[in-house]
Amino acid sequence: MNTNLNLLFCAIFISIISCKQAPKTTHTTKSENEHHWSYAGETAPEHWIEVEKNSDCDGKHQSPINIINKDADSVKIKGDLKIKYTPSTLLSEVENNGHSIQFDFEAGDSINYKNETYYLKQIHFHEPAEHKINGVIYPIEMHLVHVSKSGKITVLGLMGEEGEESQLFEFFESFLPLENGSTKDIHQKIDLSSLFLEDKHYYSYGGSLTTPPCTEGVNWIVFKEPIILSVEEVLKLRNNMPINNYRNEQPLNDRVVTLNY
Repeated sequence: MNTNLNLLFCAIFISIISCKQAPKTTHTTKSENEHHWSYAGETAPEHWIEVEKNSDCDGKHQSPINIINKDADSVKIKGDLKIKYTPSTLLSEVENNGHSIQFDFEAGDSINYKNETYYLKQIHFHEPAEHKINGVIYPIEMHLVHVSKSGKITVLGLMGEEGEESQLFEFFESFLPLENGSTKDIHQKIDLSSLFLEDKHYYSYGGSLTTPPCTEGVNWIVFKEPIILSVEEVLKLRNNMPINNYRNEQPLNDRVVTLNY
């Protein structure tokens, strides 16, 4: 009897020690692991700061904004922006990343902004447009993302207005449709000089990426004059992206928007 009691006490003692020494574990459900930002429901833009806890999405200098022309400080262009697009730049691939259609570039095209060179990395689209100009929402906005060697970001924002067919957009859309998560290799030349950006007026301000992690310190150049593309081209892009893949307007706070002409 005593032997059995001793064995019982030993078993209880070992069990207690094992529980104390066992490492703590966190049980995560599959749905929690896959929790990711989106444009709808519980992971829509208004919830991004909850979903992406280490992001800047609740910062004071966020994008996009509503640009009011009469409130913008007007300045004459002093060579702040120089666009160096060539006809020989190569598109590397196109990807449907679940948030937008994105075209990636090989080394080539660049811009010079405030005496620093930024290299064109990718182009993607938002429907409807994210930035507003005088409260007007355009059907589409194209973002041309440039990165300097030091990691700084400058984004050119181009509004799209429905009208005549655009050869540039016909070229882009020749690689569509593209299923969510799919990528196509391209390795073809593209001539972005047909956008004639040198002839357009633009607004500039300091903002952020419009998708998580909403990184701030981004130079934004939003062109005042829209580009023209057909209704069919707008719809074809829309059919390959999430519905309403735009972020809501963000407060301007203490920032100044400049109109360059």
